[in-house]
Amino acid sequence: MILRFLRRKGRDSDSMTDTPVWLVVGLGNPGPSYAGHRHNVGYLVTDELATRMGASFKSHKSGRAEVVEGRIGAPGTDSPRVVLARPRCYMNESGGPVKALATFYKVPPERIIAVHDELDIPFGTLRTKLGGGDNGHNGLRSMRSSLGTGDFYRVRAGIGRPPGRQDVADFVLSNYSKVELRELPFQVDHAADAVESLITDGLEKTQQRFNS
Repeated sequence: MILRFLRRKGRDSDSMTDTPVWLVVGLGNPGPSYAGHRHNVGYLVTDELATRMGASFKSHKSGRAEVVEGRIGAPGTDSPRVVLARPRCYMNESGGPVKALATFYKVPPERIIAVHDELDIPFGTLRTKLGGGDNGHNGLRSMRSSLGTGDFYRVRAGIGRPPGRQDVADFVLSNYSKVELRELPFQVDHAADAVESLITDGLEKTQQRFNS
């Protein structure tokens, strides 16, 4: 899949309003102390997508998120416009920045994709879906509250359940194990592929390919 970074000047930039806009939100907590946590896999996936665009996140004028703007598809095609976003607030406050970006870019909920960690899916696997409950995820709960609906897409990167009697909150806010770190790049790459597939191929084909 080809992701293209759009600079603010030029023919591509001028024509961006002619195609649908997708908002891809990587959920996580900001700051270096949280960077390696399981709860931050959404950040890692949007980082991978930005790398594919050859671009870096920049602060949005709202001041509460970092964004990258680009397109999916070959140069010269009328391909979908994509805004990658990372809220610059804690997970349980993610909804406010997401709502502000959705309003700014005029993106309806049905073209929003949240990328997040999922306890009920084994590490190394993922699932995609539209809508559904929050399953105790504070980022999803905040998005639902601010958007007024939960009917947005989710790319759910599995982290598995905590071992033994470890508290769930401690588990999600802990670093990946050494074994997991060897597999993590493959999961992140796979999740980034799933995001692109949702946008270009739709939910049904994406679920057939990725919900294994």
